[in-house]
Amino acid sequence: MTKKQDYCVIMAGGIGSRFWPISKSVMPKQFLDIMKTGRTLIQQTFDRMNKLIHAENIYVVTNEEYRAIVNQQLPEIPNENILCEPMRRNTAPCILYANIKIGQKNPNANIVVTPADHLILNENEFLENISEGLDFVKHNDSLLTFGITPDRPATGYGYIQIAAEGAESKFVSVKTFTEKPHLELAKFFLSSGDFLWNSGIFLWKHSIIDKAFMEFLPEMYNLFMENKDIFGTKDEKAAINRIYSDAKSISIDFGVMEKAQNVCVLKTDFGWSDLGTWNSLYSLHEKDDNHNVIIGDKVLSSKVQNNYVNIAGSDKVVLINGIEDLIVVDTDNALLICKRENEQQISELLNEAKLKFGEGIK
Repeated sequence: MTKKQDYCVIMAGGIGSRFWPISKSVMPKQFLDIMKTGRTLIQQTFDRMNKLIHAENIYVVTNEEYRAIVNQQLPEIPNENILCEPMRRNTAPCILYANIKIGQKNPNANIVVTPADHLILNENEFLENISEGLDFVKHNDSLLTFGITPDRPATGYGYIQIAAEGAESKFVSVKTFTEKPHLELAKFFLSSGDFLWNSGIFLWKHSIIDKAFMEFLPEMYNLFMENKDIFGTKDEKAAINRIYSDAKSISIDFGVMEKAQNVCVLKTDFGWSDLGTWNSLYSLHEKDDNHNVIIGDKVLSSKVQNNYVNIAGSDKVVLINGIEDLIVVDTDNALLICKRENEQQISELLNEAKLKFGEGIK
């Protein structure tokens, strides 16, 4: 049931470069129907949250260039709830901006912050966890995050180490945060049983995260607070342009969560993926007898195994023979061929391609 004090912030400003060439900066993955469900990732995120939180209390923070796309894909959200960033400064400024706007509307707000582009397979359990989490932060002055029970030594996710005391409880104190580990360390994390995947989903009271920004990111906090009276007026866009020009680019994890002492984690397992890589998409798809995922109407293959091949949207005939462990993605004007184990290098190579080939690559 929707509660007036419950709010949601959907973060939708990323450029989705790791899903190039299907996801490009002009239309990144959060605005695409990656899983072919009939709804884009941001629409699916909205649909889930709207079952608990009224559309009037759902905010989207995105880049200025995506405002029209958000308006088109989420017409249910009031235009004033679409907060546009003039430049990318990671998640801390994005969350602070939304928190101030929500606080002006309801200083007693309980807030869920979620990325726009995650996949949730068990929606009922997810919604139950969200309800439990909102109730927890309502009655506790904690910064809450969701930790996913790991089922493999994934190197593409951040990890949360839980405190030994109270480890059997559903809500547990956080001991440490760890960025994406190398494989051997990820294997140790999995075997220890003390580590969860960091989902990037957060819940807190407006007042508690406000105090955290004040304490741990005071320069950024003051930048915003000096201009807060302009928010909601015709001069807000100019003020945000000034703020973002001076604001530090930093994640909420590094800027706040890793420093705060009042951080808790809710241990969850609702079929989560951040859909951050082609390999994560490969793991979710049904595979043929040779462990291939092949998407395309005119693809013939022989002696191939462990590949992700996506020729969707192309009318060309594609013949594949004798390859293994590759990612092959073809679009009208771009082709990606990469060893699956090397896909983390795609972003770096893409930056080089943009410099060499210009705007056309975007």
